[in-house]
Amino acid sequence: MSCLFACCGFAATAEPVVIAALGDSLTQGYGLIEDDGLVPQLDRWLDAQGADVRLINAGVSGDTTAGGASRVEWTLTPEVDGMIVALGGNDLLRGIAPEVSRANLDKILNAADKAEVEVLLVGMEAPGNYGPDYKQAFDSMYPELAQKYDTLFVDSFFVGLEAEGNPGAVSQYMQSDGIHPNAQGVALIVENLGPTVLELVTDASK
Repeated sequence: MSCLFACCGFAATAEPVVIAALGDSLTQGYGLIEDDGLVPQLDRWLDAQGADVRLINAGVSGDTTAGGASRVEWTLTPEVDGMIVALGGNDLLRGIAPEVSRANLDKILNAADKAEVEVLLVGMEAPGNYGPDYKQAFDSMYPELAQKYDTLFVDSFFVGLEAEGNPGAVSQYMQSDGIHPNAQGVALIVENLGPTVLELVTDASK
């Protein structure tokens, strides 16, 4: 057992920790070859840290929080030890009321809680064009639900890109649609998301 592996708190077990990534096209890897998508890149990052983990890509392109809520039960198979929840972008694109999105996310987290599955909730930030009330309600539902269910939390899926500092810098990491990250963008997202996913793996291995 390597020092890194031991220090991260992973148990030496025969079976890897299984993490399901429940999300939309950002999780599924829209517009990218399979190896460049979020889940494969995250899998390689975790492997490099010495984590004994198997990731399941449960991303469905176009999915809303309602779609995630409708399939969370069959995503949470007995083998799943932890779950990454990254949904809400398509709710924003459709202008779905924040209270509806919140109820769907609550259903997802409640299902995970009942299944005793550890969760990392990944937030989204609403644009300003829906008005300040919408933005406040949408943005705040993620940290509030994370606190309610005592989950790990990252405030934005795009935190790695936003760290680059300005919209001009971000654009080079996006595909032509301006919505989905390219392979380089995903790599930055993984670098910033990875440490918290590593925490999830540690928690789920206990």
